Amino acid sequence: MKPTPYQEALRYLQNAKDTLQKAGKDGKDYADIKYVKTAAVTAYGAVLLALDEYLRRKEGTKFVKPKSIDDYRIRISKQNKTLKSLLNSAYDTLHLAGYYHGTTSYNTIKRGFEDAYKIVEYIHN
Repeated sequence: MKPTPYQEALRYLQNAKDTLQKAGKDGKDYADIKYVKTAAVTAYGAVLLALDEYLRRKEGTKFVKPKSIDDYRIRISKQNKTLKSLLNSAYDTLHLAGYYHGTTSYNTIKRGFEDAYKIVEYIHN
């Protein structure tokens, strides 16, 4: 049986957590950037998967997969301002800081994961 989008997003997040454990900690930072970047991009993938499902439910037959972060922001903001705020935070912490810039900050990545879990819960029913 095919997993639901919610189950699939949770699987992404679990994979990201498992990868992050391999990074090890060095005080307030993770020790191995390779694992942090991989975990961040995987967790961000869960965010996008959940947002696609959220928009699919809200827009119905008019749904077309967003092509950019700005497209996600515009369309999500029409539906739910809190969700847009979570998206902005997850984008900043997971995609930009975690993956693109390669932060090793434990607190930054933790905040990104917390936001990702909150976003995924929007499609749980």
